[in-house]
Amino acid sequence: MALAAAPSTSTKLYFPLALLACFILLTQASSHGFTADLIHRDSPLSPLYNSSMSHLDRLHNAFRRSVTRVHHFIKPTMTSLSSSSAAPNIQSSIIPSAGEYLMNVSIGTPPVEVLGIADTGSDLIWTQCKPCKQCFNQNPPLFDPKKSSTYHSIPCQSSSCTYLEEAACGTLINGDHDTCEYSYRYGDRSFTRGTLALETLTVGSTSGRPTSVPKVVFGCGHENGGTFDESGSGLIGLGGGPLSLISQLMKLTNGGKFSYCLVPTVNTAASKITFGSVGVVSGSGAVSTPLVAKNPDTFYYLTLEAISVGEKRLAYKTKSPDCEEAAVAANEGNIIIDSGTTLTLLPPGFHDDLVSALETAINAERVSDPRGILSLCFKSKSDDIGVPVITAHFSGGADVKLQALNTFARMDDDMICFTMIPSSDVAIFGNLAQMNFLVGYDLEERSVSFKPTDCTKH
Repeated sequence: MALAAAPSTSTKLYFPLALLACFILLTQASSHGFTADLIHRDSPLSPLYNSSMSHLDRLHNAFRRSVTRVHHFIKPTMTSLSSSSAAPNIQSSIIPSAGEYLMNVSIGTPPVEVLGIADTGSDLIWTQCKPCKQCFNQNPPLFDPKKSSTYHSIPCQSSSCTYLEEAACGTLINGDHDTCEYSYRYGDRSFTRGTLALETLTVGSTSGRPTSVPKVVFGCGHENGGTFDESGSGLIGLGGGPLSLISQLMKLTNGGKFSYCLVPTVNTAASKITFGSVGVVSGSGAVSTPLVAKNPDTFYYLTLEAISVGEKRLAYKTKSPDCEEAAVAANEGNIIIDSGTTLTLLPPGFHDDLVSALETAINAERVSDPRGILSLCFKSKSDDIGVPVITAHFSGGADVKLQALNTFARMDDDMICFTMIPSSDVAIFGNLAQMNFLVGYDLEERSVSFKPTDCTKH
C-alpha cells in the first residue's frame, strides 16, 4: 500500500491537507449543484507554491499547522453577526493558505474579487474593508463599501444583530449609533472587527455562468489581525452554524449538502468538491454516521466508538474528571471531522493503545521523529513495512477502513511515521485519513457519509 508523501500535489475543505487549501475550478454543473476542482496549496498549480521548498519540507509544515490549528477549536468567540437569505448553487475558486483553502468570490456591485480562507471550522463570512483602521497586508485590493450600490449596513435593532453573543450598536467607522458592529475572535487570537452588512455575493453557478446572490450577511472588517496570509483578504465560514455559507445555502435549493474527494498526496490529479444534491454520497460501499449537535454548532461532531488495528479492536477512551481514564464511546460527538487539519488527533491514552498495537503488528525498527511532532516512526527506505488495515468505527455501524496512505507518511528518505498524534485538548479526524474517500455532509439529515473511492477518477 502506498504511503502518504509530500503534499506537493495533495488535497484542507477544511480542505484545510492541512484541509487542505486549494483552488476550485468549475468542472461539472447541473441544475442540482456543481462540482469543482481542489488543488492543494503546495501543488505547482497553486499560486502559493514555493519552488524553493522540498516536498518533505512541505509535509513537515503541514503537520506543524495541524498542531497549531488545535487552538482554532478551543471556543472561538463571536460578538456580533447573523445569518440571512442566500441564493442558488454557487461555484468559486479555493486556494489553500497556511493550511487553509482560499475561496475566490466577488462582493458588491460592481463585483470586487476577494480571496477568503475557506474554513469548515468557523461560520462568519468577512473581508477586509476600507477604511481600514488596522489591517493585515493583503495582495488583493481592499473592498470599498462606498463604491458598491448593493451594500447595506444592518441596524443594531435587526434580528440579525441579535444572533451574536455581544451584538453592539457602534460608532467604529462612521459615527452611526444605529449600525450593528461585530467582533469575532479565533482560538489562535486572530480577530476581525467591523460592520455587519448585507451584500451581493457573485459566484459561479451550475450553468457555469456567474450568479449573483443578494443579501448575504457578512462582516465588513475594519480592524483585523493575527495569523492571516497576505494572499487572502478575509474568511468564508463553511461550518455548521447559522452564519456560514453552507447554512445560508440551506435556505435555497442546495439543501445543505456538500461532499469532497481528496486525492492522495502522491498524485497530481485535482481533488473535487461538490455542492448541492449532486453532492449526496450513496451506493455500494457507502456508510453513514450521525452528525451530533453540540455547542458550538460550528464544528462537525461525530462519535468514534473504537479503532481496530487489523483484527484487534481498541475501545475509544479519554481521561475524565472522575477517573484517571475511562471508555467514553457512549459519549456522542467525541471527535470533530475537519478537512483543514492534516493529522488525526486522539486522546493520549487511546493513542498510546494504538501505538502499542501498531508496534506489535509492524516488523520494523522503531526510531524517533527528530522534529518531535510524530510519536511513532519506523526506519525503512521501503514504502511497504506491513502496515495493517486500520478501521475507524463510527456510530451507526459506519466502519471506515483506512489504508496505509491514510495513516502513515514518509518523513525522510529512511523514515516512515504514523500520522495520528495525541492531544488532550480536542480529537480531530484529519484530512490525511479522509483521502481516497468520497465524504458527504448532509446538514438536513444530520449525517456524514464515507465511500471508498479512487479520487483521481472521481
